[in-house]
Parts: sequence; structure tokens; C-alpha cells
Amino acid sequence: MISRFFDRLEEGLIALLLATMTLLTFVQVVLRYVFNSGLSWALEATSYMFGWLIFIGIAYGVKVGSHIGVDVVVKRFGPTGQRIIGLLAVVLALLYAGLMFYGGYIYVDKMHILGVEAEDIPIPRWILLLIVPVGMAAMFIRVLQSGWAILRGDAAGLKLADEAGDMIEQFRATEEAPEQKR
Repeated sequence: MISRFFDRLEEGLIALLLATMTLLTFVQVVLRYVFNSGLSWALEATSYMFGWLIFIGIAYGVKVGSHIGVDVVVKRFGPTGQRIIGLLAVVLALLYAGLMFYGGYIYVDKMHILGVEAEDIPIPRWILLLIVPVGMAAMFIRVLQSGWAILRGDAAGLKLADEAGDMIEQFRATEEAPEQKR
């Protein structure tokens, strides 16, 4: 139940951020080119929202397996080898997420201590940058879930996007479709 809540929260935040960025950019373009005006804070707000979108998307990408990976060599191993390599990838990803979390936390803490505000938005910058440690914590949790699935035997490795495989399947489908019409 908690996992489903966080799944929906990630999806909702991604959709909200993308919609808000699109709407704000559209309004800014209309204001600029139709009314020769604009919102002074729009570019900075969009930039921060894009950062939030990226960091939430990193964790979500781990969950749904949309990150690109080179697994040509890994696929040549048997199931045990794939599990070992998958667990090694999990350890390295956890190390990366942990280091980024720590560095992000230190940076956000310094911004909080210094009391720096954003340039065009009257909000403390540490609040806007809080997504770095939060996003890395979310990624850490998602990678842990993937590692647990590997250990349980539910997965051979990390879920990765198989773009080459998808393209081959799409090519085969388009080749077979004309033959079926004859």
C-alpha cells in the first residue's frame, strides 16, 4: 500500500511538473510575443521545475526500467552470472545514490545556513534544491527494491530499456504486416 502510494505520487508529480512547465512556457511566449511583456521569474521557475522533474524521473526510471543500459555482454552469461552482475550494478548504483545524497544534503544545508534566496523567486534556494537529496533517496530506495528482486530471484538484473530489442520487434512487425495484407 505504501509502495503504491509512492508510485502514484511519483507519477502525479511528474505529470504535474510537466504540465506546469508547459503551461508556464506557453504563457510566457504569449506574453512576450503578443503583449511585449513577460514574467521575470518564469525562466527560473521552469528551470527549477525541470530539475525536480529530472530527479523524480531518475527514481521512477529505475522502477519502470526505462534507463538505458548496455547489456550485450551481460546477456551472454547464464542466469547466475546475470544475477551476480546485476547485484554488482545495484551496489554501484547504491554507492552513486549515497554519494549524491550526501553531497546534495551538504549543499542544501549550506544554502540553508547562508539564507540564499533564488534570483527571481522570493523563496529560499535550499527549498528549491531540496530535490537533490530527496531524489537521490528515492533512487536509493528504488535500487534497493531492484536488488531485493534480484536476490529473491524475481529478476536476473536491473530492469533496463532494451531499445535495440524494441526496434527489432518493431521492424519485424512492419515486415510481417504487409505479408498479411496480401
